[in-house]
Amino acid sequence: MSDTDADHEGQKAKGVFSTLVAVGDSLYLKGVNNKAIDSYTAALSIKPDDKTCLVGRSKCYLKMGQFENALADAEASLQEDKTFFKGLYQKAEALYYMGEFEFALVFYHRGQKLRPLMQEFRLGIQKAEAAIENSVGNPLSVKLELKGDLTFFQKDEEREQPITAIQHLTKKKKQKTQKIPKSEKTTKQLLGEFYSDKKFLENLLDNKDLAKGKTKGGERVQDVIQSCLSSLDTCTKFLSKEKPICALERKQRQKGCRPHHSPPSDPVQFLFKNLDEIDAELTCGNTEDGLRKAEELMKIVQAWSEKDVPDKKEVLGNLHSCIGNVLTDLGDIDLALEHHQKDLELATQCKLPEAMSRALDNIGGLYAQAEQYTQAIEFWEKKVPLVSDGLEKTWLFHEIGWCYLELSRYEEARDYGGRSLDAASEIADGKWQMNASVLVAQSELKLGNFESCVSYFEEALTQAKVLDDHSAMSAIQKALYEANEQLQK
Repeated sequence: MSDTDADHEGQKAKGVFSTLVAVGDSLYLKGVNNKAIDSYTAALSIKPDDKTCLVGRSKCYLKMGQFENALADAEASLQEDKTFFKGLYQKAEALYYMGEFEFALVFYHRGQKLRPLMQEFRLGIQKAEAAIENSVGNPLSVKLELKGDLTFFQKDEEREQPITAIQHLTKKKKQKTQKIPKSEKTTKQLLGEFYSDKKFLENLLDNKDLAKGKTKGGERVQDVIQSCLSSLDTCTKFLSKEKPICALERKQRQKGCRPHHSPPSDPVQFLFKNLDEIDAELTCGNTEDGLRKAEELMKIVQAWSEKDVPDKKEVLGNLHSCIGNVLTDLGDIDLALEHHQKDLELATQCKLPEAMSRALDNIGGLYAQAEQYTQAIEFWEKKVPLVSDGLEKTWLFHEIGWCYLELSRYEEARDYGGRSLDAASEIADGKWQMNASVLVAQSELKLGNFESCVSYFEEALTQAKVLDDHSAMSAIQKALYEANEQLQK
């Protein structure tokens, strides 16, 4: 076969693949899930590793109650890219419907870290936490508190980027304890707040009836608990090595010695090593130490010359972004904002579109969180030209529209809601079509356009029924009833 023929066959296969995926998307929206699966399967025979297609088929399996198949496809979509947020959401959903609420909560949280403004992850966290609370008393449902449970399930191959794996930790009341061996005292000192979690898990293992049980996914409860304990042991070993080094650094500072800041022979390797150490601190729950190390690494990089490290500004921008994310989780919004603004400044100087988009996203999110909607709109609208991903456009338009709605600027809210709906329709995302339709309907209601308002609420209700989202159906039906009353006046 000639090169021309090969190119022709390649183009033909690409066209067939796109058609099969489009047909699958259409059938899924119509609720014809079995035929949609056939179409996605045919498409995957052409491109077996297409992650968007795998997520599409996973959604169909979920609707049909085939949760194991849904989970398998979701995991396959994450094979090459562990940060693929659509795959993370689908994996969380599959685990939730399998009754693995604790595991589902882990992946909802990981997804929210990547896409903090996506309503799906927020709702997922809420329903998973509610399900865990409702399952208290069932010996086969191991409930771990938010004081440490998410970090227990962190796996190296699924670990998020350094610094972003921070979780809110609540302080525990001091309890009187019996005298413990020296080695155990060391472990307690190193683990800090997590020591009581370690003892809790060890006590669970002593419950033979519980340990012999299995989760709904078929895993032995004993294996899950043992995995958690192994993670804590890893943290203990890491910290036992790090603490003496930290002590030595403190002594050097007390003596007036300054750390050596000249660039190492391999700056990239040095950075990766330090970021991994920071990540390990945060994964073990040592928030303060993790943040301190990140700030110290920033000072070291700042002392390097651009001649020695040509990408110095880009590295600093990433560090500012990471530190900003940690501070956001710690609730220090003002200081977090300073770091994200510095990230934006450096990204603009270096003309890095992706970094600019990241910084604008974070800054807009912080202003929205602080209910400063005008400022949030200002930065998010600057981000719009930098976005090409369909789903990212969808939620960005929706969030801008929501800010305008909060400001009682209903025409702008309606326009951005319409743009969000168009973007959601292009990628055939039912949930975002529903969300965008509701936003447009709310805007039209405020503008007094009751007929249009009813139409968009009806469209949203149709999507809610396709998604089998009963809570959304109930809320939309109530709003639709009120809108119809206005229309009949």
